[in-house]
Amino acid sequence: MGKLTGKTAVVTGSTSGIGLAYARAMAKEGANIVLNGMGKPEDIEKERVGIETDFKVKAVHSPADMTKPAEIAAMVALGESTFGSVDVLVNNAGIQFVSPIEEFPIEKWDAIIAINLSSAFHSIRAAVPGMKKRGWGRIINTASAHSLVASPFKSAYVSAKHGIAGLTKTVALELATFKITCNCISPGYVWTPLVEKQIPDTMKARNMTKEQVINDVLLDAQPTKEFVTVEQVAALALFLCGDDASQITGANLSIDGGWTAE
Repeated sequence: MGKLTGKTAVVTGSTSGIGLAYARAMAKEGANIVLNGMGKPEDIEKERVGIETDFKVKAVHSPADMTKPAEIAAMVALGESTFGSVDVLVNNAGIQFVSPIEEFPIEKWDAIIAINLSSAFHSIRAAVPGMKKRGWGRIINTASAHSLVASPFKSAYVSAKHGIAGLTKTVALELATFKITCNCISPGYVWTPLVEKQIPDTMKARNMTKEQVINDVLLDAQPTKEFVTVEQVAALALFLCGDDASQITGANLSIDGGWTAE
């Protein structure tokens, strides 16, 4: 029996990267999974089937668009109707855009706030009634080192992640007596498709080579000079789901190679 046997986890933005690592880690501990995210249908199906085959649990995919509140509510409802409950909610969907503020496209600002911040509000709002009814729940929000410190040219992302940290604290206080915890995990630079994709933009914005961006921008922030791995982030989330973490709530847990210690 895994520590999440009989429970269901909804993980947004879970078709690749950190989100997929969360989903697989929770499935390994016995949770049924609601995947969510974009990608080629055949790639998503391969990951969904992989979770079922590898861990002998059930997994479904919700195509919910994280900019649409009704679709986010439907994603939570899908978990409840398919598996009977949503016990663990992981808000992980995120996008990034890098630009000087005076050139920052307004539609990119709106999209990042919607996907990286507002979607977490909508999914928490939808999941909490069921968690309260059952008297147990775990809400985990993927924040970022950028929930604690800033970097230039990332105004929307830094604003959204600071918002996630505040939302986490508020929800934790509201749910403190219901055996539901709400925490956020703040990774530094994790080697994922999202990080890889922003390298060309950063090369352009800072007039650097790829190697310079990796060593002088990304890993410069992390005193360990190493990327965080998706498995390390997932292991921390899994710990937060257990009984040993029942008194950890409203916390912002850094996993950033020492970045925010400076």
